[in-house]
Amino acid sequence: MSKLSKDLVAASSVPIILSILAGGEHYGYQIIQKVRDVSGGDIEWADGMLYPILHKLEDKGMIESYWQVSDNGRKRKYYLIRPEGREVLAVERTNWSVIHVLLQNLWNPQPHSI
Repeated sequence: MSKLSKDLVAASSVPIILSILAGGEHYGYQIIQKVRDVSGGDIEWADGMLYPILHKLEDKGMIESYWQVSDNGRKRKYYLIRPEGREVLAVERTNWSVIHVLLQNLWNPQPHSI
């Protein structure tokens, strides 16, 4: 199977990240792993793609972060969704649902009844 286009992955990155964080706080590598796992390996993000988006979402007040030392003594930056991010996610869900239905109708047209 061919890889997804970079444009499609980029366009879907905000709702993907917000959806993951809506399920609970995560650090960056966990987000990358979750995307890979849930997509069945079809989407593989690199650090260089994820962190600029996380910073943008934080700058816009959709998410927040904090540092915590893990059990192994390593510092990790955790991200969590804010109420503003939940509002944006609700709009994104609606928008992506509309696009999904449109494409389904175009790809699988139903005969019109008379």
